[in-house]
Amino acid sequence: MEKNRNFFITIALSVLILTLWQVFYMNPRIEKQRETAQIEAARDQDKKAAEGTAPAAGTGTPAQPGAIPNAPGAGAAATLTREQALAQTGRVTVDTPSLQGSINLTGARLDDLKLKHYRETIDPNSPEIELLNPYTLKDGYFAEIGFSGTPEAGTLPGPDTVWTVDGNAKLTPTTPVMLTYTNDKGVTFKRTISVDQEYMFTVDDTVSNGGSAPVSLANYGRVTRYEKPDDRSTYVLHEGLIGVTGSEGLQEIKYAAIEKDKQVTPGKSTDGWLGITDKYWAVTLVPSTKQPFQPRFGFFDDGRTRYQSDYLSDQIALAPGQSATLQTLVFAGAKEVSTVNTYEKDRHIRQFDLLIDWGWFYFITKPMFWLIDTLYKFFGNFGLAIIATTVLVKAVFFPLANKSYKSMANMKKVQPKMVEIREKYADDKMAQQKAMMELYKTEKINPIAGCWPVALQIPVFFALYKVLYITIEMRHAPFFGWIHDLAAPDPTSIFNLFGLLPFAAPAFLPHLGVWAVVMGITMFLQMRMNPAPPDPTQAMIFTWMPVVFTFMMAGFPAGLVIYWAWNNTLSIIQQGVIMKRQGVKIELWDNLAGMFKKKPSPAE
Repeated sequence: MEKNRNFFITIALSVLILTLWQVFYMNPRIEKQRETAQIEAARDQDKKAAEGTAPAAGTGTPAQPGAIPNAPGAGAAATLTREQALAQTGRVTVDTPSLQGSINLTGARLDDLKLKHYRETIDPNSPEIELLNPYTLKDGYFAEIGFSGTPEAGTLPGPDTVWTVDGNAKLTPTTPVMLTYTNDKGVTFKRTISVDQEYMFTVDDTVSNGGSAPVSLANYGRVTRYEKPDDRSTYVLHEGLIGVTGSEGLQEIKYAAIEKDKQVTPGKSTDGWLGITDKYWAVTLVPSTKQPFQPRFGFFDDGRTRYQSDYLSDQIALAPGQSATLQTLVFAGAKEVSTVNTYEKDRHIRQFDLLIDWGWFYFITKPMFWLIDTLYKFFGNFGLAIIATTVLVKAVFFPLANKSYKSMANMKKVQPKMVEIREKYADDKMAQQKAMMELYKTEKINPIAGCWPVALQIPVFFALYKVLYITIEMRHAPFFGWIHDLAAPDPTSIFNLFGLLPFAAPAFLPHLGVWAVVMGITMFLQMRMNPAPPDPTQAMIFTWMPVVFTFMMAGFPAGLVIYWAWNNTLSIIQQGVIMKRQGVKIELWDNLAGMFKKKPSPAE
């Protein structure tokens, strides 16, 4: 039984290692190669189109009555700087504690936005994150709200409509901006745009029919992106088109999937939201709940590729003299957990918390984040919060781990009896198994109890990895010493003695930092607390597993490696105390000494 147990543990750990290697190394590497090929193809295409210039807004295929107009700039992007692109159109300045940028008066389009609190690197002087960009740039990215209808309604506000500013021309949390437009049929549109202290824009549209005939029109909104990000994730979280609408609920559509399917059209909805999400940032629309709307996710390659999440409301009929008001929310900013949760609660946005990809095990991941974030507010350092979390998790599972270590200690006590049974029933496996089971029953031993400490650590490990990887609160969060970003790998390398030698580690060598080495040593010591397995194959895995995990974990976020190293240390202390109380010899020192002893030859 003991041998079978060790065999199954060996198989499980081997499968785990291979799975982690495939998921976190091979899959991203294959995806990166595929992305590189796509980027090269796109560059070739851009080179062929470089002789042309960007067409005027709205010169694409005319919209059908009641359809969403074509996005601006469906041809090749012009070669412009950001400043030149912004200077091409009239603009309203946006300035809040969290955002700075402008609103394009052509289309009343939100296409110029920077995040004040976030920079591209840990260097405080690095550029601010540019979230939205004019469509005339290669990486154009914008949110637009407009109207579509039958010809009887006249020219309705769309991509090429130039709005007029009525009064204040600077949008702040205390000073909203009003835009107006009157078409050739006497229909007047008054748009009031306001913004809060964080990342939510509120767009109130009042439509008044000042003409002599009834009109019908529909409200549309879209988030359009002309280039997908090069550094997006491939496995751990979703990046791409996203939304929660209708009976389908959450829709997560990656860029590759929409490129293949072209369009995904869920059923009509009366509430919800949709947009495009990155790892840390997102741009989403929350349509008015006054009218049912048709959500859609699409990929267009009519001259210039673009990805788009959009909606089109049902027709609104206005008799002469009538008016109607619609309110649309636009979220454009960082996916801060508290901010997103507050918007869901206060603005009554259906399942807006799903904008953050907590994963299938959200019931573990979300409490894990809450615990770390709460401890961070107490300690003022996310690294200390992770260390404290490790202690609390160990405390929660202490009774079960304590029972497991006691069972392992008792197993060592009865090792002579187990050897005696194996020798006595060497030729009768059935009798040997029966005798072993009787021994376990008599001594009150659970032969698989030793697996529980490792098994319990796996879901906590992945939950912490998810938290470190997806939450913006962990981005650029420093620890002590050389760790300036817990969400990034340890920047040191053993190949230049962790920075003591005056040269950078060669790029062709595997990355191996200080904390990865510490983690490997603690894992090695923890495994040496137990006797080496008698089977040569198991013994080899027993010996080399810490080495494999050391190199494999080196590329993981530093916060996760610190957690693993500290958890190993606590496990060694816990197991040592329990073994001593049980009167069982701790094998660690004998195992370490045995590594340096000459092994006897088979003849001896």
